[in-house]
Amino acid sequence: MTWPDTDVTAALRQKFAAELNPNHDSEWADAFASVPRHVFVPTFYTQTDNGSWLPVQWGDPRYLDTVYSNNALTTQLDEHGIPTSSSSEPVLMLAMLEALDVHDGDAVFELGTGTGYNAALLSHRLGDENVTSVDVDPGLVDAAARRLEQAGYRPYVATGDGAGGWPGRAPYTRIIATAALRAIPDAFLDQAAPGAVIVAPIGYGVLRATVTARGHATGRFLPTPAHFMPRRRPAAAPAFDAVREADPTDTKVSPGDVLDRFKFPLSIALPGYTSCSWRDDDGELTAVGLWTEDGSTATAPVSGAVRQAGPRRLWDAVEDLAATFDGVPRRDEFHVNITPDRQTVWYREPDGPAWELPTTP
Repeated sequence: MTWPDTDVTAALRQKFAAELNPNHDSEWADAFASVPRHVFVPTFYTQTDNGSWLPVQWGDPRYLDTVYSNNALTTQLDEHGIPTSSSSEPVLMLAMLEALDVHDGDAVFELGTGTGYNAALLSHRLGDENVTSVDVDPGLVDAAARRLEQAGYRPYVATGDGAGGWPGRAPYTRIIATAALRAIPDAFLDQAAPGAVIVAPIGYGVLRATVTARGHATGRFLPTPAHFMPRRRPAAAPAFDAVREADPTDTKVSPGDVLDRFKFPLSIALPGYTSCSWRDDDGELTAVGLWTEDGSTATAPVSGAVRQAGPRRLWDAVEDLAATFDGVPRRDEFHVNITPDRQTVWYREPDGPAWELPTTP
């Protein structure tokens, strides 16, 4: 099916672009005003109160108003109803594109083609020949390529593990990831031109780093919160049964801190962690759960009786963060130093609190 670009969609898009950039000072304003987002998101899903997902598509009430709003849109579900692809929140996309600091002639590599919308924005600004986009999902790549062509863009798109870059079109002067990573992939550094800028989601933040030498980069996190679909990888399920058998220990840390002020630093201290929460009939928080891909699991009820199981004691990391931060730490006070051997995140000062990112992204 072809989704037409009409006077109505063009007007909505102009309004949408102006709302994203109220000061009219972004070099990306024309791209957002020109690229038809609805072509790349012909269907999205909304979740009902009972947890089921309903498709919304062309012709449905509020479809166009929602597409041309500052909302992240779930665009693909797996067989279990778990989201596996989305169109990111446009204001976050704009912040990342501005942080990329592109100039005419820059060669851009994108990890995570997804719907193709971000690749279209890049192509509009830099030209098709300067954009390479890779996604691990062949179905997404095929659909994105069709929609890109319909919208008038033909960047280089391919199926593969984007963490490996795409060496055949390297070197790249700009690299952007639109899937959550746990560290900057070595391939990004290997395929980057001297002085290249890398913008990538790490945990619940976005890192902007500059390549200073082969295998070396420095940078800091943007102040903008972020949540992206993680790269697909095998992982153990949470071991809640084992946790129930574990001896409880006391904690003075509020479980709610895991969902709020420690959400970002915990994603640096425990890369790839997942959390959940339990609430009573009134919606009040009763407990939180944490687990990592090795099966380590912790639960913390508001009563303070923590239980942990698995290779790592996850709540100990929460306790360490509580001892480190008095209030809500600002994302842009977290810096990164990258060498061929390690990637270190440090807070405020190079000799301040620090965490090592994993060797695999």
